[in-house]
Amino acid sequence: MIPSDPRTQAMTQWLENDLSLSVNSYAPASSDASFRRYFRVNVANDDFIVMDAPPDKEDIARFIKVADLLRHANVKVPLIFQQNLPDGFLLLEDFGSQLYLDNLNENSADGLYQRAFDSLFNLQSNTPLTSCGLPAYDLALLERELNIFTEWFVDKRLEMTLPKHIWNVVSTVLIDSALEQPVTCVHRDYHSRNLMIIDQDSPGVIDFQDAVIGPITYDLVSLLRDCYINWPEEFVDQWMTNYFQRLEQAKLVDCGLERFRRWFDLMGMQRHLKAIGIFSRLDLRDGKSGYLKDIPRTLAYVTQVAARYPELAEFGEYLENINLADKVSA
Repeated sequence: MIPSDPRTQAMTQWLENDLSLSVNSYAPASSDASFRRYFRVNVANDDFIVMDAPPDKEDIARFIKVADLLRHANVKVPLIFQQNLPDGFLLLEDFGSQLYLDNLNENSADGLYQRAFDSLFNLQSNTPLTSCGLPAYDLALLERELNIFTEWFVDKRLEMTLPKHIWNVVSTVLIDSALEQPVTCVHRDYHSRNLMIIDQDSPGVIDFQDAVIGPITYDLVSLLRDCYINWPEEFVDQWMTNYFQRLEQAKLVDCGLERFRRWFDLMGMQRHLKAIGIFSRLDLRDGKSGYLKDIPRTLAYVTQVAARYPELAEFGEYLENINLADKVSA
């Protein structure tokens, strides 16, 4: 059963009255870290997904635009069968429920990641950067994202103060590294919860509506240093190296491996700091505590990278002194 509220009632009326569909069953499919909800509906023995995206909180037109862009780049995204922009509903292709996250293990990882690399390469090599109309992952956006960490994790979750001289160094190092990279289309959440195992052209890619034009390592590090599953560092380094060689052969990067590795490390730190802030905000502001359990894993990525770069050593020491057991609990 789906919850009875004005949004689901409007959704039902759209499906049954406007689209004249005879719906056999409804069930919640998933929710995410935004205001969007997803429902699985069965019509004439076929399953579909309905996206519920309140127009005052979500930009459904952007989802449609990016879906079309990625489809033309040969990335497998859900087909959009029907749309209702005024009310914020889409009727989508159902990719099922086989998330990468639930199927990744040491035996399956190489094969699943290879298909994810193929899809990512299509995204990066087939998207026309000058005409796609996606916003830039620019200085202002990088600064806003980093501030999520200080505001929601340090200030509000930890109730601590991060010394300005430490944070100024971190911000400068991470932003400079991000802005000096070659740019490409960036999914922004390319990880195991947004990649799905499907029968044809796997993986199915979802949650892409926030795509931008930005640093070339962003999606790669999102995938390999995933906030929801981690791998031995030697695995990560080998996968990263192999993908770097692919980018190099395609002339999408023009740098040595060590410089690319630094970009990869620091881009991951920027993303992980943002994610830690978002996980805290989801709990403190939105009452979604389920992401708190992912903070220790994500913070561990940050401290590991900080230990590799002398300019970040003081920040790493600050983080090492945080007692998460008292501050992070679901």
